Amino acid sequence: QVQLVESGGGLVQAGGSLRLSCAASGSIFRVNAMGWYRQAPGKQRDLLASITIEGNTNYADSVKGRFTISRNNAKNTVYLQMNSLKPEDTAVYYCNADLFDDDLDYAEYWGQGTQVTVSS
Repeated sequence: QVQLVESGGGLVQAGGSLRLSCAASGSIFRVNAMGWYRQAPGKQRDLLASITIEGNTNYADSVKGRFTISRNNAKNTVYLQMNSLKPEDTAVYYCNADLFDDDLDYAEYWGQGTQVTVSS
């Protein structure tokens, strides 16, 4: 059994900051790539940032320079530091992980999503 549990979402004013966390737990052998996505109402789910187990990162143009993805491999946790938030950042944010469980089955897992609302 594997779960991804998110925290850190909420309401913030434009220009403010939030830090999202997502911890993978359960019968995990190894977490490989992790990422953050977001989905606004009526829109597709978009990849914002990803990070490999080696720490290599990739960012969408819309968040480059404002958001920073990082991870703690010992804790199987990925973070998203969000600065200079804009109203258009309002969305449900999801974390993602590709991992091997203790049975060495490989699969993609998703968090439940956390709401981020940025007021003008």
